[in-house]
Amino acid sequence: MARITLEDLEGLGEEAGGGDGDDDEEEEEEERERLFAHWEAVASTHRVTLPRDMAGPIVQMTRHGQARESVPYVTVPRREECEEAAYEERRYPAGKWACVTKGEPLYEQSISMSFMKLMRYICKENSVGCYLGMTVPVLNEIHLTKEGTELEREVVTAYYIPGEFQQNPPVPIDPEIHITERAPLRVITRVFYGMTTEETILREISLFWELLGSTDAVLQETYIVAAYENPSVPQRRNEIWFICRAE
Repeated sequence: MARITLEDLEGLGEEAGGGDGDDDEEEEEEERERLFAHWEAVASTHRVTLPRDMAGPIVQMTRHGQARESVPYVTVPRREECEEAAYEERRYPAGKWACVTKGEPLYEQSISMSFMKLMRYICKENSVGCYLGMTVPVLNEIHLTKEGTELEREVVTAYYIPGEFQQNPPVPIDPEIHITERAPLRVITRVFYGMTTEETILREISLFWELLGSTDAVLQETYIVAAYENPSVPQRRNEIWFICRAE
């Protein structure tokens, strides 16, 4: 994450996660320091300080970077057919998520600090003491001010508990991480590429409303930003989710 998210790890996975079986301690320490320096530089671009204790989780997630489980969903068929759909409607089943809420001055700071906590939980700081596995997308739930011109400071960052642990999620060591049973969700999604900042998010929400037109079928103050790819990739994939009202 150019905001610190697991997504940032993917780009380094091929470089650092290679497996030649070499257990040489010196090489491992060099790898550890190189990865930390990279992440420290990425974090600084969003005014976030990277603690030294993140070195272990960074290395571990980099080595597992290619193994990611997708959050399950079904696509709702469109009534009208077109060559290239501008958006997609989906249904997500109920499920358990690990969530962190932050309200930092910048959106990027909130999601970066939240994901660092989730990284620790995923890697080892949980009641089973092992790597849980990564799932995508990571969701960032946001709220607009009443005027609709700015984001509220509070952001909820959510990591889907892998299927293996859905029935009995490992308990987080960090008291700021809460395991939440989220209700089934119906959303209308639209892909966009590039950075996720308050400015770009507000622009994408506005563009999406232009496509949908006037409708009361979705919430107008709460949205979700879904992150899929390495934020250091200039044209990385993200999605804006409009949340459908309960039927």
